[in-house]
Amino acid sequence: MAAVKTPQTESPNAGAEDALPVRAGEDAWTEAEIEEVRAELESDQERIAAELAASESDLEGLMRDYGGGSGDDSADTGGKVLEREQELTLTQNWRMLLAQTERALGRLDDHTYGACEACGGAIGKARALAFPRATLCVACKQKQERR
Repeated sequence: MAAVKTPQTESPNAGAEDALPVRAGEDAWTEAEIEEVRAELESDQERIAAELAASESDLEGLMRDYGGGSGDDSADTGGKVLEREQELTLTQNWRMLLAQTERALGRLDDHTYGACEACGGAIGKARALAFPRATLCVACKQKQERR
């Protein structure tokens, strides 16, 4: 497990409890980096919410067309069922991505962003900047994927 240091942020009003965790050898998070992550997450939140609304609208239309009309052969019915299942999966994926994005924004607000939820160590700035929704450090993520 990597050592974690929690240095002061650049804001003179911020206390040590406000600093985001970093891995040993990394510089402290700057206000500009934090705002960059926040702006990216907020932009993603808007985009994902719009995609989710469109997907839910499409799904609603597909659910109304249940596929049991007269004249539909089994291939038509099967195609409609498959299309509904695919749209349902997409809708669920958008919901999960939106929840992850909102959770990351919440972690920024409560100053726990960048801390691994499994081991408590720092996720690492490079990982957090590349994947702002990350909740696990690389080692813990690898352990999770092996299960």
